[in-house]
Amino acid sequence: MSHMSTLKLTAETESLINNRAVGYSLEAPFYASQEIFDLDVEAIFAKHWLFSTTEAEIAEPGDFVTVDIGPHSVIILRDDDEEVRAFRNVCRHRGSRLLDSPCGSVGNLVCPYHQWTYRTDGSLIHAESQPPSFERDRFGLKPVHVRTVGGLVFICLGEEPPEDFDEVAGNIEPYLTPYDLRHAKVAHQVDLVEEGNWKLVMENNRECHHCDSAHPELITAYFPLFGYTADDVTPRLRPVFERYQAAAEDLGAACAASQFPRDTWYEPDTRITGFRVSHLPLDGEGSSFGPDGKPVCAKLMGSITQARFGDLSMHMQPNSWFHLLSDHAIVFRVLPVSPDKSIVRTTWLVHSDAVEGVDYDVDSLTSVWRTTNDQDRVLVAGTQCGVANPGYEPGPYSLVEDDVEAFANWYIGRLHKYVTS
Repeated sequence: MSHMSTLKLTAETESLINNRAVGYSLEAPFYASQEIFDLDVEAIFAKHWLFSTTEAEIAEPGDFVTVDIGPHSVIILRDDDEEVRAFRNVCRHRGSRLLDSPCGSVGNLVCPYHQWTYRTDGSLIHAESQPPSFERDRFGLKPVHVRTVGGLVFICLGEEPPEDFDEVAGNIEPYLTPYDLRHAKVAHQVDLVEEGNWKLVMENNRECHHCDSAHPELITAYFPLFGYTADDVTPRLRPVFERYQAAAEDLGAACAASQFPRDTWYEPDTRITGFRVSHLPLDGEGSSFGPDGKPVCAKLMGSITQARFGDLSMHMQPNSWFHLLSDHAIVFRVLPVSPDKSIVRTTWLVHSDAVEGVDYDVDSLTSVWRTTNDQDRVLVAGTQCGVANPGYEPGPYSLVEDDVEAFANWYIGRLHKYVTS
């Protein structure tokens, strides 16, 4: 059945979707049009699996977070049996929003309007002044599809979520399990409003072509070689590449010793739930994002035993990326607000027994990525201004921007599938 009855598209928008130039950035309306933004919410964010929160943020029964995506609002919580559940944030009486807070803890869910009351499993237990014929079990909260993978929580707003998620979860969980994110502790969390379309945020993340010039703090730990091969490394980067090769050998030995998986998964645009997993060595000491690759937390994550364990990097389409290190993990989530505004949430996780002020210092733990996020915020805002300029036209991606091209391919492919099915 066609989806067009939900959102009518102009012939111009359909033409843009059907005629996207492969290897080039997207046309300006993809970044600035309200019509395409509304399509993005409906066809991408309301149909695909979205990274939404971590189990560490809902550690105890009754703990919840709320997630707002366009007109949708979702409650994600841990129920009294310690299962993770998700519900529409809408009372079944007259539609009041149940929870306004971004996070918190509840015994039951009580509507602030007329006090309809629901258990944490979504069942209705109190509705005042109803007739004897009232069937309480018909008016539980509307569930939302939810899955946990290695301590990460994903939701899907669609009635029929993509079926390939089981396979993707099976592929990535072995990489996540040793870090034990389920039992980690939230050390810090920041929401950053970016003055740019959500796709510009994701495209900026999907390449490090700009890292050498824009992120001096980040590349004290990272090798600025993303997208390069041994054959096309420039003379300027040759010493860096040789240092990288030595660090990669050390990381391979560390993984072999701990039986950590070494396969690289690269399926960002060849399946519905696009993803990428790679394990990268770090420069200097090779441990973390401290100066010269030094650790930033004294306690190692989960069952990790070697501090020099590089960076497990994971990308998930359409809205998230992750960095897992021996001593902490950082998870990133992007949600659209308007055609030219997005919210990036960054969450730093440490071992549950790590003590602030003893094992880690929040400023040191978060310094590199707080700085990097702010630098990226400026770059994204500048690009948003540029794509809105009448002088903008799509430009060609470079040889080291394969992941940006893959993101654009995935995005256009999903839009095309949606509007033609």
